[in-house]
Amino acid sequence: MLGFLLRLLPFWVREPLLIAVGSVLGVRIMYLAARDHAPVAAGLGVLFLGFTALRIHAVVRALRARRNPPPPTSAGGAAVDAADQSHTHSQPQPQPQPQPQPQAHAQAGTGPRPGPAPAKKEPNPWGQAVAAVALVGALAAALWVAPRFMPSDAGTAQPASCPDASHEELPKAYQRTPRPVTGEELCKALNRPDLARLLGTPGEIAISASGTDNTAALTDGKVAEPEGEVTFDTYTVNVSATYNDLSTAQYVKLMKFGDERDVRTLTVLGRPAVFFSDHTMKFEINLGSGSSGGPVEQGPPARTLSVALDRKDRGGSCDITVWSTSGALPDDSALLDIAEKVLPAIPERSAR
Repeated sequence: MLGFLLRLLPFWVREPLLIAVGSVLGVRIMYLAARDHAPVAAGLGVLFLGFTALRIHAVVRALRARRNPPPPTSAGGAAVDAADQSHTHSQPQPQPQPQPQPQAHAQAGTGPRPGPAPAKKEPNPWGQAVAAVALVGALAAALWVAPRFMPSDAGTAQPASCPDASHEELPKAYQRTPRPVTGEELCKALNRPDLARLLGTPGEIAISASGTDNTAALTDGKVAEPEGEVTFDTYTVNVSATYNDLSTAQYVKLMKFGDERDVRTLTVLGRPAVFFSDHTMKFEINLGSGSSGGPVEQGPPARTLSVALDRKDRGGSCDITVWSTSGALPDDSALLDIAEKVLPAIPERSAR
């Protein structure tokens, strides 16, 4: 459709328009290619500039042809005919002889040769060039004003989504566990549109989201422990469900022998729960070098809310943990709000 409309435009409107658009696009693409080190974009910019150079060459040839027009062939032919006629009239002519009547009619039908047709007035090229520049200016103004009145998502970053793990086979521990939740389900339950607001950073969007169907450590793969994790610029939130026989009450007793700090028991949605703080682990992996990486170090602090999987505390828990690379932590109310949103997606553990 656009090519058809361009063909309808006069030469002195179409060509300056193509030159202006090709120059702007070519220079812009070359600038972006140099800034982002993109060879494909650079090739596209060269293509636009080459196309513009061809259009400029065509306009220059047209201007030269207009300034130096070729001698009109029709006028020359008329001059030659006039010279021939004058030479013929200079020769002595015999006395006219009476001709038959048909001959007279034939000569009467022969008249002077018609002169050249009046030249068709061509449009002014300068006026067409001004009209082309005005058209380019109108298009540029429209492109400049349009984003203010039309919603556009071109420059808006989209939040991360949870990967599809439906084709992956679950470990055997999930088959032996009644109604276990999967890592994909935990990821979708955690990756809510209002999660950043619950954390106190409403302007952020999720930069990564993942879900894994793990098994608990030191259980020989017999205890299902799915996890879901969502990362923002400020905080990272991890939610896991552990289907073991350890109740929350027993876990609180074991905390007396661990390194947990700021322990606080409470009830969340009618289930026993406990708050505690601990440190994450920090380790480095060197890729492409001879060494295997640095030693495991103590990472930034983390805050965890552990909630029983059922109201009667028959065993197992859902842990919601949050941390940040800067070491800052949100208020405990943020973890409570997240727990109230995530726990309904985890079926309560039934009696065994």
